[in-house]
Amino acid sequence: MSPIEVGSQFGDFSLPSHTEKTVDTKIFAGKKLLLSFHPLAWTEVCAKQMQSLESNVDVFASLNTVPLGLSVDAVPCKKAWAKTLGIEKVDLLADFWPHGGLAAKLGLFIDKFGFSQRANVILDEDRKAVFVKVYPIRELPDIREVLDFLKFAPR
Repeated sequence: MSPIEVGSQFGDFSLPSHTEKTVDTKIFAGKKLLLSFHPLAWTEVCAKQMQSLESNVDVFASLNTVPLGLSVDAVPCKKAWAKTLGIEKVDLLADFWPHGGLAAKLGLFIDKFGFSQRANVILDEDRKAVFVKVYPIRELPDIREVLDFLKFAPR
């Protein structure tokens, strides 16, 4: 299955967060969502990717965007990892069960490895994909690329 395409409608979803609360994206009505998928917690590139979300959370807010970090890791794993990384403002969502279910719906799950691709997907206020980029597994996504897209994208 190929990744979701720009222009595709997706919709809202619910997943548990590292905070042990379920995040239903319906609460972010009227805001864009950045779905930042990383393969697995406790790896260097994934840590830097999630820290880049946290360090830019105020910029995202100014751009009417909610950043969400996603992987197949379970909530207890994500909770411990978030504490270690100092992630306090960004929800790290557990796409744990069904295993990689959200990633699979977006065409980002790698069956042979059992985790998602590294990817950034921006859903607009109507939950239509307006930005989709899949990165090599070992490559850190450039957060400036995402922020520039949000700053300069047509409204």
